[in-house]
Amino acid sequence: MTPIRALALVLALTLSGNTLHADETTVKSKIVAVDLFKNGLAVVKREVTLGKPGAYVIEDVPSPVHGTFWIESAGTVDTLVQTREVEVPANETTPGNLQEDLAGKKVTLTFKGEKRAPIVGTMMAMKSAKQDEIVHPGRYLIIQTAKGRVYVDSNEVGSIEADDAGDKVKRRQPRLVLTLGATEKAETKVVIRYLTHGLSWAASYKIDITDPKSLTLEQHAIVKNELADLEGAEVRLISGFPSVQFSNVRSLLSPGTTMAGFFQELSGGVARMVDFASNSVMTQNPVGNYSRGGFNVAIGAIPTGEGVDLHYQSIGKRSLKDGDTLAMTVGKGKADYERIVEWLIPDTRNEYGSHDGRGRGGDDDDAWDALKFKNPLAYPMTTGPALVTANGLFNGQRSTYWVNAGEETVLRVGKALSIRTRSIENEQSVKDGSREFIWVGGRQFRKSTVEGEIAVSNHRNETVQMVIRRRFSGELTRADGSPKSSLREEGVFSINKRYELVWSLPLKAGEEQRFKYSYTVLVPY
Repeated sequence: MTPIRALALVLALTLSGNTLHADETTVKSKIVAVDLFKNGLAVVKREVTLGKPGAYVIEDVPSPVHGTFWIESAGTVDTLVQTREVEVPANETTPGNLQEDLAGKKVTLTFKGEKRAPIVGTMMAMKSAKQDEIVHPGRYLIIQTAKGRVYVDSNEVGSIEADDAGDKVKRRQPRLVLTLGATEKAETKVVIRYLTHGLSWAASYKIDITDPKSLTLEQHAIVKNELADLEGAEVRLISGFPSVQFSNVRSLLSPGTTMAGFFQELSGGVARMVDFASNSVMTQNPVGNYSRGGFNVAIGAIPTGEGVDLHYQSIGKRSLKDGDTLAMTVGKGKADYERIVEWLIPDTRNEYGSHDGRGRGGDDDDAWDALKFKNPLAYPMTTGPALVTANGLFNGQRSTYWVNAGEETVLRVGKALSIRTRSIENEQSVKDGSREFIWVGGRQFRKSTVEGEIAVSNHRNETVQMVIRRRFSGELTRADGSPKSSLREEGVFSINKRYELVWSLPLKAGEEQRFKYSYTVLVPY
């Protein structure tokens, strides 16, 4: 590809008379492909064919994200964005400023009530405002009459009759001008690519567990178009964890962008990434459906894709009007699954070993029915709501997160109210009055021994597979039932190491199980 010169100029020009210059040709560009992110951003591909060297005007001016506008062509192309005064059909635009719409026209103003005589004159043409000027609608209409200039309070006007108003009005609108350099080709194809706001998609999943051994998973997608009309455009849905550092900064090529606004967005409105962690459903959460720890979930997956971890799912060529919403099934698969009841008991100690009454990371102390299965799709599952049904009945809905093809995950369905649970802990007193003290970083801590007991009872008329996860801070000294113990990464910056004990066991109908454990912990003194 030969070097391309993109001239990023935003000019606010008032061009009197014709819309086009004598040496300009109006052409239409077409959106041929769009790649949709889940936060309202989309990668747009437009195509336009130019003829002999010269200037070509496109009415559909894009509003790209800063640094994402690129021209691809075999020839040399300059890009110019202008704000021009153009004539548009009056019945195809919203009502504007009467002072501007009727400028230079002979008008007759009739007033409210019957005491004031009508005024006949010519609506004066006023100078158009600059692009960066804030214009407030004027209270007065300025009329040139035979006697002179008359200022009329617009609130007192009942009606305005205009002679020879015509069927068009003038509006200030942006235009994209492509200037093609010297070339011997009769036609030159130009591709315009950019990121912009106005197109998005949302993923959701339906999981049917009517079969007690095999589930059916369907992925649905809803596509919302608020950008422009699409006619036969190739549409792809993007999943992943991409970085678009300037997603909230409009390019200087965007219509209406001023230098002041651009620098303000550049300095204060830069988004860290396209996948804001505060709203993972809009993009992707990099963590699985289970919390990190000792939970026995396989992390193996089916190798798919190469390069960066972005998945493009084509849904074919689509035609969507501006404002349309498309809902469709994207994929479907079957997988073996296991029903479990998961009980996570959170660690309520802070990084210094003191109780603060809160679980780490929003953990709760409830038992949940959950499904353990592998992603049956040929591509990753992305972040979105998952609806679980059985025999046509609603079972529950929870968020599912990024799961690679073939990777195992656990999805919670609903709270297991018929599985009764209880967890208690007590700090053991020292009988002889002696205590062990330790100094860490200039702060004194005492070493305490904590004994705990967990109990679980099955009130269902069936055997359930229990997974009990007890998190704690300190050093384990003993535990009944030989649970699996694993070190958690959250303890890296804590006085005490953080562990998780995991008991996995079948619990028969009406059965109750109890497990005791003890550990030592350093607490502030």
